[in-house]
Amino acid sequence: MTQSVAIITGASSGMGKAAAELFAQKGWQVFGGARHVDAIPQQTNIHGYRLDVTDQDSVTAFMTAVMQETKRVDVLINVVGYGEYGPVEEVDVAAVETEFQTNYFGAVRMVQAVLPTMRQQEAGRIVTVSSGVGNVYMPTGSYYSASKAALQIWSDTLNLEVQPFGIQATVVMPGATKTNFLPKMAASFKRHTNPGSAYQPLMAGVQKMTAGYQANATAADLAVLFYRAATDNKPKLRYFNTISDRISVYVARNHPNLWHRLMTRNTARMMNAK
Repeated sequence: MTQSVAIITGASSGMGKAAAELFAQKGWQVFGGARHVDAIPQQTNIHGYRLDVTDQDSVTAFMTAVMQETKRVDVLINVVGYGEYGPVEEVDVAAVETEFQTNYFGAVRMVQAVLPTMRQQEAGRIVTVSSGVGNVYMPTGSYYSASKAALQIWSDTLNLEVQPFGIQATVVMPGATKTNFLPKMAASFKRHTNPGSAYQPLMAGVQKMTAGYQANATAADLAVLFYRAATDNKPKLRYFNTISDRISVYVARNHPNLWHRLMTRNTARMMNAK
């Protein structure tokens, strides 16, 4: 029996690494891509290759290497991503462009790379990691939220286009997870906090709030959700990790004025936090 094949980006850490390990344990051939190849799990069924999704030449070289090992791609999981946090006015545009090159255009490059093979085999599944913050925005998170919102509408449109070829596209909404995302978020705050900024009270309030934030889900939990999204016979457009995430997104999408009032109050509290 032919082994199923999964390509997983961001396979060197966090959710991507956990997904690579789980799919390999399930008997899949996993081709993991990351900039730090040495950190990709070295175990049976996992093949690690260098991949920088912001570089078209790197994506092309990665796919060439993969197709030398296999003739099919059953699943692509777009995991790699990160967040730039700071006031709209003060985050450098170059940093925003880099964020979008990774979070959004990186997924675009990978999908364009795998679709010819998936169309030829008349089957495939594309799983893209977005985030609830693509719907449930918060102050200082505008650019990260925008990149994740873009992925959602892009994936839904992609799904319409590729269904006739036996391919489905779906989105996973992880929610807060015990990975290195929150420490990186804190580092982003420091990069984009300008001395004497008019937004200092807001930044301090947001940092205080996020510093006390406790993520309950683990990367392994999300790997299980990725596997569901990749293997369900009738995939959903969205896979949420928690009920609370689902409810928050529902409120933000269906009652935008209510959500904005809630966030306005929360922002005022953060501004006054001591």
